[in-house]
Amino acid sequence: MTGPVPRPLAAVLDGSTPPGVLPWPAERSVADALTAARDAGWTGASLDLDEIADKAAFMERCARALRLPDWFGRNWDALADCLTDLSWCPPGRGRLLVVTGWQGYAAAAPDDWSIVEGVLADAVGYWRDTDTGLAVIMARGRARQGVDRRS
Repeated sequence: MTGPVPRPLAAVLDGSTPPGVLPWPAERSVADALTAARDAGWTGASLDLDEIADKAAFMERCARALRLPDWFGRNWDALADCLTDLSWCPPGRGRLLVVTGWQGYAAAAPDDWSIVEGVLADAVGYWRDTDTGLAVIMARGRARQGVDRRS
């Protein structure tokens, strides 16, 4: 890891701040976030949305990258259900989802992206007051080293 983890994530990982949707500096590797989560006893997953331009591709990427259960129906309600029923995802002390390459999809399908933001925010809120919260990092820039892996 290159230097200390940015304060917003560090505060979530140490429990001093409730989990939320967090920014990530463009100059930092997302591998740093995943490593910090693992070191803090959290489960980490990454979702690289590079080259995604429509809902069908987004749903397929979610299914593969997040290893969603077979019952995932590849629609908004099913995604919301998967993110609020995380029995398929080991909890650790919490769960961190790192989203990279999202800017292209947000520009190509702004209405769909608005739904994605709402689904993620709702899932974070659902898990906020539990012992195994969900935090989401929205990575900026091209700092995508370490994506497509689970820690």
